[in-house]
Amino acid sequence: MSLDAFLLVLLAGLIHAGWNIAAKHAGGDTRFAWFSSALIAVIWAPVGWWFARTELPRWGAAEWAMVVASGVIHVFYFTTLLRGYRRADLTVVYPLARGSGPLITALVAVLFLGERISALGAAGIAAVVGGVFLIAGGPGLWRAAHDPAARERVHRGLYYGALTGLSIAAYSVVDGYTVKVLLVSPIVLDYMGNLVRLVLFSPRVLRDRAEAWRLWRLQWRHALLVAVFSPVAYVLVLFAMQRAPLSHVAPAREVSMLFAALIGGHLLREGDRGVRLLGALCIGLGVAALALA
Repeated sequence: MSLDAFLLVLLAGLIHAGWNIAAKHAGGDTRFAWFSSALIAVIWAPVGWWFARTELPRWGAAEWAMVVASGVIHVFYFTTLLRGYRRADLTVVYPLARGSGPLITALVAVLFLGERISALGAAGIAAVVGGVFLIAGGPGLWRAAHDPAARERVHRGLYYGALTGLSIAAYSVVDGYTVKVLLVSPIVLDYMGNLVRLVLFSPRVLRDRAEAWRLWRLQWRHALLVAVFSPVAYVLVLFAMQRAPLSHVAPAREVSMLFAALIGGHLLREGDRGVRLLGALCIGLGVAALALA
């Protein structure tokens, strides 16, 4: 990977971890995602319009289909992620979500597509599995086994983290294809995809406008942080995808797990911070090994 692509991913990882911590702190649901999408649509409208005015006239069915697909997958991603943050610890959900996509891809290739895996790839899988064990509590899992509430919280974190990881793998492939093969501008892809999300999230808000207004007054500051920074983080990744192979960019994004495990564990005061930071590091190294295998 070129130095400029790596620096883009590194900066994106720091920003990504930051807005995820804000989303976790807000404790919102799909209405929070709608608040963020609405603010993105307003704040980034001048930038979106500037690039879209020359881009959209050349789009055909393929470009529109990919944008809609990206928006739909991102709706599933945000819904699952926010639900996981409400029901489990960020230091469990976030690292597992970021690391499970490449692991799932490798396992599917070996089990169902007949591909062989090298010793480095096997070591990578072992590192990811070990990292998942550590971020889920490590040795503390044995203590949690005797505490039904703690055990249930860990199980929820593993479930939502893995489900979010599936959606990350899906939108990474769709968006990578869109910017690399169809040559769609990363800025236009992200902005138009956000408009799709805004439409799809709207029924949830409109069903109970009074409750939505109440939540808005509580959560608008966190939604504003997400709206300002999340597009920046993802557009940086999309630009990196144009400059480097997807198989290198996707694993490199896992550096965000280290920021989230360290910063989130401190700010949110979630337990076993050191063990979970070690687990996030193991997942990152494991995913990098899978990319090189």
